Amino acid sequence: MSIFDYEDHEALGKVISVDTATVVVQVDDVESLRRLQVNRLAVLQSSLAGQHLIGVIQKITRTAIETKLEESEPDNMGVEEAFPEVNMLRVSLIGTLIDVIGTQRDVFRRTLETVPEIDANCFSLEGERLTQFMQVISSVSGDGQRLSLGNYTLDQDAEAFLNGNKLFQRHAVVVGSTGSGKSWTTARMLEQVAALSNANAIVFDIHGEYRSLTSEGFKHLRVAGPGDIEEQRGLGDGVIHLPYWLLSYEALLSMFVDRTDQNAPNQAMVMSRAIVEAKKAYLESGNHKEVMANFTIDSPIPFRIEDVKDKLEELNDEMVKGSSGKPVKGDFNGKLSRLIQRFASKTEDRRLGFLFPSGEESLAFEWLDHLVSLLMGGRAAQEKDQGGVKVVDFSEVPSDILPLILGMVARLIFSIQQWQTFESRHPIALFCDEAHLYIPQDINSSATDNSVKIFERVAKEGRKYGVGLVVISQRPAELNRTVVSQCSNVVAMRLTNGEDQSVVKRLLPDSLGSFGDLLPVLDTGEALVVGDATLLPTRIRVAKPINEPVSATIPFWDCWSDSDAENDLPSAVSSWRKQSLKS
Repeated sequence: MSIFDYEDHEALGKVISVDTATVVVQVDDVESLRRLQVNRLAVLQSSLAGQHLIGVIQKITRTAIETKLEESEPDNMGVEEAFPEVNMLRVSLIGTLIDVIGTQRDVFRRTLETVPEIDANCFSLEGERLTQFMQVISSVSGDGQRLSLGNYTLDQDAEAFLNGNKLFQRHAVVVGSTGSGKSWTTARMLEQVAALSNANAIVFDIHGEYRSLTSEGFKHLRVAGPGDIEEQRGLGDGVIHLPYWLLSYEALLSMFVDRTDQNAPNQAMVMSRAIVEAKKAYLESGNHKEVMANFTIDSPIPFRIEDVKDKLEELNDEMVKGSSGKPVKGDFNGKLSRLIQRFASKTEDRRLGFLFPSGEESLAFEWLDHLVSLLMGGRAAQEKDQGGVKVVDFSEVPSDILPLILGMVARLIFSIQQWQTFESRHPIALFCDEAHLYIPQDINSSATDNSVKIFERVAKEGRKYGVGLVVISQRPAELNRTVVSQCSNVVAMRLTNGEDQSVVKRLLPDSLGSFGDLLPVLDTGEALVVGDATLLPTRIRVAKPINEPVSATIPFWDCWSDSDAENDLPSAVSSWRKQSLKS
């Protein structure tokens, strides 16, 4: 039995005009017209049995047509002018619901195999029928696993579902102006993911906003800060180091080599040789013959940064025998001084202690296995079921190298997925908070360029290796266009900037362009959801997460009105000096 079991008396009106994908419906009942709202869904009878056409109401019109009666007719003498009302809807057709295809029932397709006939009935879609239809749209049965964001704004009785498979298979972008509810929506999605028995996701938490998500299924990690390094905290404490040898060769160059230096080509060449020699020496000392036969400069092989620095200093001071037998400067003598200085400044920077750890632990050959297990193990693989959603706090990573570090983690995850067999590959999703900071459209540094290239590859190739992206930003216009173009799902909160609105509008079908006009008037916590996970552009009021993120807007006026409110300025000064923020 079809979910659209309408009776003729429930019809809003009849079709009076058809133009490709746009239909005009005349509504006879004024009360029915008053109940309707723009952007509400409507159902129209199809000319084919077993099918119903779905459309979006784009315009509601109530007009009075003046009809002037002939005064010359005796029967009309003294009769006032008549104004017949013509109540009309303009409906944009967006798809077809087919009752039965083979063994499948209630199948929605984004296609129009036919158009309504003149005088076909038009019905409003609301209540239980709307809920059932949206379950069809998200391909989720009532008893199955489902990703519920909240309720539809135009019908609070209908629960809004998304198809979890298509949301992460085809990537998603969550955008919204500051204070629109972007972090709230992300937290809601994360809680739905964390509730699954074998969830696997990583959150790049740039400002520590998601540390409040403490319900079952979450695991909290943080990149080591100066305080953690002083107290020698490690993986067992939920503190992770990301040593330099995990960086690709290009990433190492972007950190140490100044591209504007006239000796940059020589420096890059010498660095590559020194790194390969250091990795080879490590493998030989550990008797890792099976790895040594095929390793490259980008292979994740530990090496001592001191060995590279020593080699650079040796070449920088090298004297060789000349043709006359007298010592002369070597090919690189004096040309590596600035490179050596940058090595010293980076490796001695306390803020980068997580990148250049002083201990031997991170140089162990098995150390990478422990890190990968901690970051990428699904919930079922985590010890004591600590959670499959790993929230990694990057708040103490210096902003100038943040793109480099996040690019390193993304590359690590993508590479591990790539080098697994299809049968053993467990999918993982990356939630990239504040993505405009490290996946921007305008590249202003080599570190950012390196990060963008990695995320572009993940966006383009991640699906076949089981890596999903959820890109989160308050400025969609500043996001890398290649990455955004690969996101087939958009969750857009309120956007007031015209450029940002244009990015979302370009993702809408031409027939639904009016949906984009809602972006600046969405309420806080309201979202416009578009893409493969829902098939239809949908306006949703996002439900409150169990634990709200620590990103609520500070109430300026209330704080200023509180005579007892205080701030701890000395502690802030101390934290700034120590480069470590401790709650």
